[in-house]
Amino acid sequence: MTPLARQRLIARTLLGLIAAWAMTGASGTIAADKNSYFGIQVVDAATGRGVPLVELRTVNGISHHTDSAGRIAFYEPGLMNQRVFFHVSSHGYEFPKDGFGYRGTRLQITPGGKATLKIRRLNIAERLYRVTGGGIYRDSQLLGHPVPIRQPVLNGQVLGSDSVVTAIFRNRIHWFWGDTNRPSYPLGNFHVPGATSQRPGTGGLDPETGVNLEYFLGRDGFARPTAKLPGQGPTWINGLVTLTDSRGHERLFGMYVKIKPPLTIYQRGLIEFDANKQKWTKIVEFDLKAPLFPFGHPLKRTENGVNYICFGDPFPLVRVEATAKKLADLSNYQAYTCLVQGGDEKSLDVERSRGELKWRWKSDTVPFTPQLQARLIKQGRIERREGLFQLQDKDGKPVLVHRGSVCWNNFRRKWIMIGTQQFGSSFLGEVWYAESEQPTGPWTHAKRIVTHKNYSFYNPRQHPYFDKHGGRVIFFEGTYTTLFSGNKQKTPRYDYNQVMYKLDLAHPDLQLPKPGKPAGNQ
Repeated sequence: MTPLARQRLIARTLLGLIAAWAMTGASGTIAADKNSYFGIQVVDAATGRGVPLVELRTVNGISHHTDSAGRIAFYEPGLMNQRVFFHVSSHGYEFPKDGFGYRGTRLQITPGGKATLKIRRLNIAERLYRVTGGGIYRDSQLLGHPVPIRQPVLNGQVLGSDSVVTAIFRNRIHWFWGDTNRPSYPLGNFHVPGATSQRPGTGGLDPETGVNLEYFLGRDGFARPTAKLPGQGPTWINGLVTLTDSRGHERLFGMYVKIKPPLTIYQRGLIEFDANKQKWTKIVEFDLKAPLFPFGHPLKRTENGVNYICFGDPFPLVRVEATAKKLADLSNYQAYTCLVQGGDEKSLDVERSRGELKWRWKSDTVPFTPQLQARLIKQGRIERREGLFQLQDKDGKPVLVHRGSVCWNNFRRKWIMIGTQQFGSSFLGEVWYAESEQPTGPWTHAKRIVTHKNYSFYNPRQHPYFDKHGGRVIFFEGTYTTLFSGNKQKTPRYDYNQVMYKLDLAHPDLQLPKPGKPAGNQ
């Protein structure tokens, strides 16, 4: 061997050792080289983009799910250098059938080989990526592909997080979640983990690409509690509001609840975020019997020269003037309703003028909800046509919205709602789009944009600060979980995590009848 050849051999050996070291996990086990895997990417047939959450399942039941780039790093002793059939399936997507009716394909599996599969999207909305949890880009990393986010396999030791609430505060997006899982023990963080990220255009990623979350970490590296308030049981928060005080300082407020078994609220109040300490502090505890309080996903609106915060989940039918002092005093809150002043769950008298329902903003009155409207109709106090909530699909079938958010959209020049349907084909797995001339409604027609078969996707949250092309493209995420679905088969890595979707409001299938007109054929 010549000296030059010897030097090249030594160099290759060193590079191999460095690569192996880089792929060594905490256990000290060296992962397989990228050339050991067969790389599979599943792409959207219309866009060519990789599709997350696609299952490929072998004849003997070995299941793999694509990562956020639509990739699978396949290595299975005994199935390498073989022709292998994969059943291909995904929520809201469809793979072609073969001659025997199987939706799948055969691939020649070879180490270092690759294949691309095209899948047809049935959803109007496009699935983009997983925001939280472990292994977001696991397979892409195993295959040696570049990934868009800084922490592609484990960030803040977070394996799963319940429903997200967000707010822009000090020019950064602030993210807070519910109960959160970790690798080291089945019990995780039940007191609101949080993170920040940069906004798109100011250092943040394109929302079509991903989100670089910077968690508030504890000494153990796990996303630490930000709202460990006094009292037993978990702490949950929502209703985040950013206000500017008389000195020009931004302040971030939210509503908290304390929970006891079986998911009973025993305390509610207002909290404020301390940016220096990265934690929430209690401002005031509210009377649990008070009919009105902050909640859900708020929006800001000006009426008759007065700035208001409107609260809804999704329908924004509770408001308060946009000051810290007013926010902390529930006597300042109003509900948009047809009930008489002071109406509660026992007294459901409605207000009329010359036979017509009188809708007004009223204090000390229970908020108007789809459930309350249904009671009034059942009792014969109002007619169905008079209600604020008349959502129906193209066939005229009622759509009962569970939760969601409402935002103004510049492209449609309307208020738009993204909400999860209750009692759809999945109990909480169907996501619908609706729009209205006013945030108070009426809301008349809806279009299904996302389907999750026998799986929940609850508490969807729009991200208006992600809007692109003048609001034509919007983004929303929700919690993907088996909870409440009856499905006991959890999707590995994805379950109990946040998944981001994109919706093009110019989509030809997203046209709705004008409010107040029969649904007809959409």
